[in-house]
Amino acid sequence: MIKEGETVQLSDGKNRFFLKVKKGEIFGTHKGNINHDDIIKTGYGGEVKTHKGHTFIVLRPTIHEIIMYGIKRKTQIVYPKDSGYITLKLGITDGMKVLESGVGSGGLTIVMANAVKPSGKIYCYEKEEKYIKNAYENIKLAGLEKYVEIKHQSLEMPLPENFFDAGFIDVREPWLFMENIKNSLKKGAPIGFILPTTNQVSRTVQALKENNFIDIQVVELLERHYKPVPDRLRPEDRMVAHTGYLIFGRKGW
Repeated sequence: MIKEGETVQLSDGKNRFFLKVKKGEIFGTHKGNINHDDIIKTGYGGEVKTHKGHTFIVLRPTIHEIIMYGIKRKTQIVYPKDSGYITLKLGITDGMKVLESGVGSGGLTIVMANAVKPSGKIYCYEKEEKYIKNAYENIKLAGLEKYVEIKHQSLEMPLPENFFDAGFIDVREPWLFMENIKNSLKKGAPIGFILPTTNQVSRTVQALKENNFIDIQVVELLERHYKPVPDRLRPEDRMVAHTGYLIFGRKGW
């Protein structure tokens, strides 16, 4: 049985839709309308028909599917190939207080919020107010809004001192705010950054060293898909290659 307020995915193999179910409401598609009550009643793995007779399968969406196909993007997102690695590298887990700056459309926020539940929280600082509402709506679609707090604030402004267990920064010039970032982290806490160009990486690494961060690493992840045709298995013509350089370190002394 699906609970009211849960996010479901409707799929017919070609089209997919994401919605929060609510009793008495109707969801419209180009294949016809679907009653939310029918979705709730059929449960995950069941089938529902539109008023035109088109069939959709009701699926429990994964975090990956919500990020890649469900959320509305007003900015570039941190792709799952990077966000999963980031979450593991930072050791993000239940109960942690995590700093994020540059929430954008909330793709990475969703992954990290899923990791800190049920007793942790992601504290986001977003300079651009125009992105905040959309990010919240995307986080709500994933059902993780109670694990996220977004503030309209730049890293130039004071952050809670020695408050965060880990942090991730996605802003254009993080070296300008390195001292403020450092002061907000607990001693030994891991920190990460994502940047698109090598000159930005160089300046960030230099700032990390000047502020006595340790265990500094730079990595780039590439993702290559293959066409799932048994008799002609080969790579896809396109691949998700450079999405950004990842920089990691730990607060030293």
